[in-house]
Amino acid sequence: MRSPYDQQPIQRTVGRRQARDGRAPAPTDRAAMTRMAQYRTRAPKGVFIYYSAEEMNAARDRWIVDQMVAKSR
Repeated sequence: MRSPYDQQPIQRTVGRRQARDGRAPAPTDRAAMTRMAQYRTRAPKGVFIYYSAEEMNAARDRWIVDQMVAKSR
């Protein structure tokens, strides 16, 4: 038998995020959050199957290096 008290409450937030003190973030903070949200990882989409952790790490390193090179240009 399940108790309603052991469940995590589900809440819906409507509107904009606000700081813990109840005030909305400053325009400079909001602009910084917007810039950070537009970050691209350059990792391709999809499901990849690797036969070893080394193969997976090599692919991830290659994506990171490609992203760093593209960003430096």
